[in-house]
Amino acid sequence: MDYFIITIVTLAGLVFHAWLFIRFRRWADRDLALSLAGDDPQKRAWVLHRLSAAKDARVKRKDLQAWLESELARHNET
Repeated sequence: MDYFIITIVTLAGLVFHAWLFIRFRRWADRDLALSLAGDDPQKRAWVLHRLSAAKDARVKRKDLQAWLESELARHNET
């Protein structure tokens, strides 16, 4: 019975750690997008939409900033 409790608590801790890790990465990506957008509320909403498009397109995290900057540059040209 002791091993069962230890296993359950360990697994719960690992799941919680993974959940926090994923959550922090999402927050960091969102903060990156919002910092690139500046203070304009419409641009902030637009860049968050593009962030979700980047996730759908499976843009790698290391390429995310460059991808968002290029999208913002295209948006500013129009």
